Amino acid sequence: MSGQDISRRQALALLGAGAGIALSGGAFPGGALAEAGFYRGAPMLKAAVTAGDLPPVGHRLPLIPRVVNLTGADQSPGHYGGRLRILIGGARDVRYVPIISYARLVGYDRDFIIRPDILERFHVANERIFTFRLRRGHRWSDGTPVTAEDFRFAWEDVALNPEISRGGVPAELRVNGQPPRFEIIDELTVRYSWDDPNPGFLSQLASPGPPKLLLPAAYLRKFHASYQTPETLAPIIKEQRVDDWVSLIQKMGRQNRPENPDLPTLEAWVPRTAPPAEQFIFERNPYFHRVDHLGQQLPYIDRLELNVSSADLIPAKTGAGDSDLQFTGLDFVDYTYLKQAEKRFPIRLDLWKRIQGSRMALVPNLNCADPGWRAAMRDLRLRRALSLAVDRNEINMVVFFGLGAEGANTILPESPLYQPELARLWAGYDPDQANALLDEAGFARKGRGLRRLPDGRPMQIIVETTGESTLQTDMLELIDGHWRKIGVQLIPRTSQRDLFRSRIMAGQVIMSAWEGLDNGIPNADTPPAALAPVTDDQLQWPLWSAHFVSGGTAGEAPDMPEAQELLALYLKWQGSARAFDRAEVWRQMLALWGEQVFTIGTVNQTLQPVVARSDMKNMPAKALYGFAPTAYLGVYMPDTFWLANETPKDEGEGKAP
Repeated sequence: MSGQDISRRQALALLGAGAGIALSGGAFPGGALAEAGFYRGAPMLKAAVTAGDLPPVGHRLPLIPRVVNLTGADQSPGHYGGRLRILIGGARDVRYVPIISYARLVGYDRDFIIRPDILERFHVANERIFTFRLRRGHRWSDGTPVTAEDFRFAWEDVALNPEISRGGVPAELRVNGQPPRFEIIDELTVRYSWDDPNPGFLSQLASPGPPKLLLPAAYLRKFHASYQTPETLAPIIKEQRVDDWVSLIQKMGRQNRPENPDLPTLEAWVPRTAPPAEQFIFERNPYFHRVDHLGQQLPYIDRLELNVSSADLIPAKTGAGDSDLQFTGLDFVDYTYLKQAEKRFPIRLDLWKRIQGSRMALVPNLNCADPGWRAAMRDLRLRRALSLAVDRNEINMVVFFGLGAEGANTILPESPLYQPELARLWAGYDPDQANALLDEAGFARKGRGLRRLPDGRPMQIIVETTGESTLQTDMLELIDGHWRKIGVQLIPRTSQRDLFRSRIMAGQVIMSAWEGLDNGIPNADTPPAALAPVTDDQLQWPLWSAHFVSGGTAGEAPDMPEAQELLALYLKWQGSARAFDRAEVWRQMLALWGEQVFTIGTVNQTLQPVVARSDMKNMPAKALYGFAPTAYLGVYMPDTFWLANETPKDEGEGKAP
């Protein structure tokens, strides 16, 4: 099957045939295979191998690497070499690299089936007991072995350490408030178990931002107070300009923002640049655990160059040929310009389908601190009226050239849980019904002026944004025109992203504009967390979410029956051991979510420009684009992308059969 892993049995057969030997669990990692010339490594590493600074490729790979079959119609084995220039809007955007590299304990393939990745295999019993087996001989990017000790360190020395994890065990690892039992079975095998089912555990591990179950213990022990004296740590704390050892280990071990070049990683490319910088370099990981079906170690591309630019200039620079792979910083409004640029520069413009439940959603803050506005936003009639007053067809035609799908903020047809009636629920354009609902709710209007809250204030809804999207600004302007017809004014207000979040948490925001459901293509095993107050990134009920995430120590318990029902359904899903039951819970939650109009969707299934060098191979021309579950490009395995016009200087190390 194109782009999919072959099975462990097939891998063993392939490796055995290629090397002419039988493999045993006790074999030295890849040694005999390397000597037999089965594996091939990148030319850029050949000099280091010759000089003795790196072991041969077969000694750098696990005994059983992850083998990726590239024999499909749109895929082929590639050759080594080249760089990819990527434009980013600031230093913090280096976080995109571990997302798109997408090395995970388990990960989704292109068909969104969860498969072992860093793990050699896993076993799940009753959705409660998860046994994980590492690949023998797998190494961190510094050559240190990956073992059960790295799991133990992450659990006992980080997650259970009250100074590091001040909120206790992370919420995503608790089931009904209880953490897992952690066991080391042997040097490569660990087990996590709960008394109750945890059906979303593998999905969480396959996500773009998974729980940190695996940390490079040998490196991070250098900064941990349990392994170092205060005298040893003091000069390092001073050098790194942090307050204490906890801040130190957090800074030095930050995997989601690869700003520490010394931090060992399992990703395809290793950071070589520390901030501050205008260019961040990532080079191939010599110990990366994936190979193609010919035995060539991945990735094919040697180097990533992330160049810091003004976010506003990214489309223009991309169109001028300054980027070899660009997905961030582009939007549909850039399509026409980028299409013209194809004629001038050797770039290729593809349009991928975005998987958010809505390209932009309006999000009423049900926890607004203002009593008048809080009561208004909790009035179902107002939320339905505001939704019915949005002319989605005009938005689609003006902003998206009619290429999107008009509807509510719900899941998409690609999901097995999709219900077409929910896509249309309270999402048709009907200003007459909207006016009738507002009249019924007591929001008085004189003539064609603005309606009034019960306390007499005009219905001027300030919608807060981060101001990062021109497209969003255009949509809000159109919606203001729609709402004026029902006596409501929309006033956009822009604030910096961190301030935007803090204002929402403080109840200072009436309504915000954000993207819709992150994952519009869930299945029954996907946690329905976006539909209930259970995560700390939800804008419609920040206090209720904080209450759940903190275990009741922060925020407020939900006091709205419908939100309470969604929370109860989420907990029911979490306790369901059968996929059939989980699917039924999903359907109930989606129906309640749609009826209550907790967010106001606009247009979904819109198109995302993705630009690459014209000679880029193995990158799909059409694909699904989003944060979860695709990890932007991650599920399409950028480590398998290669550049046809890059000519290898030599054959590299080893020889593929």
